[in-house]
Amino acid sequence: MIPGAPGTTTTMLPAAEAAKIYQTNYVRNSRAIGVLWAIFTILFAIVNVVCFIQPYWIGDGTDTPQAGYFGLFHYCIGNGLSRDLTCRGSFTEFSTIPSGAFKAASFFIGMSMALVLSCIGCFALFFFCSTGTVYKICGWMQLAAGTCLILGCMIYPDGWDSDEVKRMCGEQTDKYALGACSVRWAYILAIMGILDALILSFLAFVLGNRQDGLMSEELLGDGLAARA
Repeated sequence: MIPGAPGTTTTMLPAAEAAKIYQTNYVRNSRAIGVLWAIFTILFAIVNVVCFIQPYWIGDGTDTPQAGYFGLFHYCIGNGLSRDLTCRGSFTEFSTIPSGAFKAASFFIGMSMALVLSCIGCFALFFFCSTGTVYKICGWMQLAAGTCLILGCMIYPDGWDSDEVKRMCGEQTDKYALGACSVRWAYILAIMGILDALILSFLAFVLGNRQDGLMSEELLGDGLAARA
């Protein structure tokens, strides 16, 4: 200490108080990240629903014999005589879906949609169950939804050799070879949804583990407070 300089005293926070401040900041940050996770989960659900119902997975091109577009189960093709399109296919009537691969892809994408919507429904469990447990349940559901999306997107091109697709895209069309047709935005959106599902599930597991760690720190803080 320099002679003549005013005396300075350094006070340190008690261990219990420091732990409480750290815990408060920890909870605040976790809640902010959790809110963002919930918002993006809802957006992912919207993307999933759009990919499931929209018939724009593949479509005609400049050199295709017929105009039209295909979704998972609904499709529309022209007749070559007019610009009117004839639409067929319904998820409730599997016999109207033109390919077994399209049926399987519809099932998996539908399962992915159901899982994500169920995950949103599980948000109500935050009021009744442990926060960490709910995050982990949602994480597993989002991981399963992403897996279903992967399977659906991989199986879908296996149905491109169906007669209806060849009628629109040409005879050179085959499995995983689209011929004169092109991939449309709904298929691309579904592929992007896979990455979204994997990121959200990873974040859910991280938040769940942080909540478990927070509970341990609460017990530690209570122990320090009891000793003080």
